[in-house]
Parts: sequence; C-alpha cells; structure tokens
Amino acid sequence: MKPARKIDIFLADSLENLVGSDSYFFVGVTVMSRVLVTGAGGYIGTTLVPALLGNGHSVRAIDRFFFGQFLPADHPKLQIVQDDCRKLEIKHFDNVDVVIDLVAISNDPSGELFQKATWEINYLSRVHTAELAKKAGCQRYILPSSCSIYGFQPHDVIVNETSPTNPLTTYAKANEAAEKGVLPLADDRFCVVVLRQATVYGYSPRMRFDLAINGMTYGAWKTGRLPLLRDGTQWRPMVHVKDIADAMNFMIEVPSGKVNGEIFNLGSDKNNYQIGELGRIVANCVPRDAEIEWYGDPDHRSYRVAFDKVEALGFRALRTAEDGVREICEALDAQITDKSLRTMTLDWYKAMTEWHQITKSVEMYGGMIDLK
Repeated sequence: MKPARKIDIFLADSLENLVGSDSYFFVGVTVMSRVLVTGAGGYIGTTLVPALLGNGHSVRAIDRFFFGQFLPADHPKLQIVQDDCRKLEIKHFDNVDVVIDLVAISNDPSGELFQKATWEINYLSRVHTAELAKKAGCQRYILPSSCSIYGFQPHDVIVNETSPTNPLTTYAKANEAAEKGVLPLADDRFCVVVLRQATVYGYSPRMRFDLAINGMTYGAWKTGRLPLLRDGTQWRPMVHVKDIADAMNFMIEVPSGKVNGEIFNLGSDKNNYQIGELGRIVANCVPRDAEIEWYGDPDHRSYRVAFDKVEALGFRALRTAEDGVREICEALDAQITDKSLRTMTLDWYKAMTEWHQITKSVEMYGGMIDLK
C-alpha cells in the first residue's frame, strides 16, 4: 500500500461539517474510501479499478462482464460482483462511501441499435443507482457523462458547462437525461458530481478499437493507410483513459463544497484536435510509413470544448494523442492486444444477441449437447 497522503484542511463552518461530508485524507489522519464501480469490466473500468486499488481504496466492481473478466485477480481490496445494474438492490451499497456509475451501452451505433436497453441502462438504471446510494448512506456519487451531449457546434464556438446542449443520438440523449435525473439528489449529505468526458482513447485491458484514435491507430499500424473524411478542419475533443482514471481518483478526494451539484467537462484544450491534425499525429507515430487517404464530402460536424472549470480545481489531463498511439502500437507489437470481434463493441453486442437466439431455440433439458 502507498504511504498515506495528506491534504490541507479547507476552511469550513466546523470540523463536524467537514468530516461529515467526505471520506478523505485529513492532516495526520488516513481515511480510504470504499468505492462501488458499475460497468467495472468495461474499457474505462478495467483501467479505473486498478488505479483506485493503487491509491489504497477498496473497490466493489459490478458488471455483467460481456467482454470477459480483465480485472486484477485475488486482490485483497477488490470484490467482484457479476450482476446487471438494472437489477441492483440496496444491499449492493452496504459499507460504500463513493459510487462511480460507469455502466453504459457505449457509442452511438450501439445506442441506436439497442435503444430500449440504452435508455434503461444509461438513464434509468443510473438514476436508480444514485437513489439507492443516497438511501444507503453513501456520501458521493460520480456520473461519467459525455461531451457528445453538446452535439455539433459552429467552428468558432467553444462550449463550456453552461452552454446549451444539443444531444443528437440516443446515447447522448440518455446521458443528458441521467444528468438531469441525478443532480437534484445532491444535498449536504450526498455529493453528486457529473463529468462530461471527451472521446476516450488509449490502451486498456478491455481494449476497444471502435474509438476514434484507437481505430485510426490500428488501421495505420496494420495497413499503412489512414482514411479520413474531408476536409479535416472539424474539431473533436479527446481524453486519455488513464486521465479519466486519474480524474475519478481526484474527484473522490475533492471536498464536497467545491464539486457538489456541479458539472465538469473532462479533458484538456491540448486534446481538442482537428481531424486532419489528428490523422497526421497518428501517421507520424505508428512504426511504419502511413498515408492519409481523404474521402467523401466535407464533414461540417464539429465541436470544441473548454476544460477551464475542472482545471481550476487543480486537475490536469496530462496525456496526449501521441502517448495513446505509441502505447497502442507497443501493445499490438507485443501481441498483448489485437483487433477482434470482442474489441468492436457493436459487433460483439450483435454476435451475443445472435448466439443467444440460437441457443434459446435449441436448448433442451437444461443443456445443449450434454443434458442436465
């Protein structure tokens, strides 16, 4: 375990109010949080959970594990619960201080194909989880949302947390509904924080190659070709998966008065990329000659995001696209990961749905070939 860290005690009306609102590190006192993470087996969760454990927190990791189990085995502070987050009960929140509600049907194509499940999981289950957490006496609830709720904006507009939202997809609309459902639960005893994440990239144990930088990197690494939709001036905000894990650890420790009931964009200005620039970064970082191939009519969809608010708290996203491209290439070269059905979210969901239909149609007496 790492040595106890210490933070300054912030001014408060009384020590009782300060201690009653958070489970953190105080001067001379070490208090580790007990963290429940939903969606813990996903792309972000399999990076976040080890980071939480590394900071000394205890973790209850809940997931269906559709993509396999990539969490640390037999860690003394890790409890793994295989369950569906739509079916959680108050018992799941026993002895929990903080909830990080990662669970989601991820990406726009999956949200459109599985609209009912997306509304149930990304919206209804998360509001229900926040309500249960509050009822169980948890002190803090963190909702990872998405910058996609801003929709697309004019090139000269940089959106911040007070900008009008314009969700265009089921995924984005469900995230916005979840935000509106959980924020009213905030009060003096229950801290609610919303993090609107930029598009994520970088290597993770539960790898995804259906994310922009990750997919671009794989294509350039594998084929030396990098197809990009014209004209390359469109903006997209990005954030490294390890920076998200760092931000979650940071948000556990920040005093409630600084974050309660607040929305924060999560990323950095240096990770606001124009697609043409991003393509050149990828092409220059992969360990082979790679060329950009432009196609299609100009894409006028664009949005750029401001991250001043989270940086004013003291958090900085440290990694860049170059870091993500290089680490993914290293993992590919070492055969630690590769593109497959399992690393493409929508393709895997489709395959599981098809397999389920097939097995249901032929299963008899509790089995397939071998009967019970």
